[in-house]
Amino acid sequence: MSPALKRTALVTGAASGVGALAARRLAAAAWDVVAVDVDADGLAATTLRSPNSHVRACDPGDAEAIQGVLADVGPVHRVVHAASLAPAARALDQPVEEVEAVLRTTFVGAVHLVQGTLPGMLERGSGEIVLFSSLAAFAPEPRGSAFAAAAAAVGAYAAALAAEYAGQGVRFRCACPPFGGDADDHRLILDAVDRSLARPEGDLHVFPGRTPGGRWRLPGTSAPR
Repeated sequence: MSPALKRTALVTGAASGVGALAARRLAAAAWDVVAVDVDADGLAATTLRSPNSHVRACDPGDAEAIQGVLADVGPVHRVVHAASLAPAARALDQPVEEVEAVLRTTFVGAVHLVQGTLPGMLERGSGEIVLFSSLAAFAPEPRGSAFAAAAAAVGAYAAALAAEYAGQGVRFRCACPPFGGDADDHRLILDAVDRSLARPEGDLHVFPGRTPGGRWRLPGTSAPR
């Protein structure tokens, strides 16, 4: 493929779950995919028999490692930050070090990726940044306070980015799947993200399971709110 036509996507959390599915789908759509995760074996499984996928085993919360990845891959046209940590613990029982690790991978990782890729996107006048939050940011579940806080931080950061850099050709999306979703949930949220990106003025927040009226359902409810 001509360098001028090459599209590069950087996907974190690509060793499993929604990140792995996002990486596979982008590779199947002829994107050049950089798959990032700390799980090298999982990355190998995700990128098996995919010549346009490239593995980088690191934590997106590690600024130096992400800088090295971005220096190697060149211009990035789409970021999908799906990496997160969600250790279960009651708020008063969870070590501060564990909370910091959750925030570092989930939220600070998003900051590293944006700071490393957004300037180039703005210079080119195009690009897509998809940051994964969660419905847990809106309806936290017991023993999930650290993850809910990190997801809420990602959502607020995405909203600030969309406000600060509106009208400059870069599209921002904040994907909000249910906490602990299954393969069907992963497919639904990625389908919703694709539909949103296809609309020039799509909503910032992307939720799966919208009702016909456009509202969304909170976990454990039967009626939309």
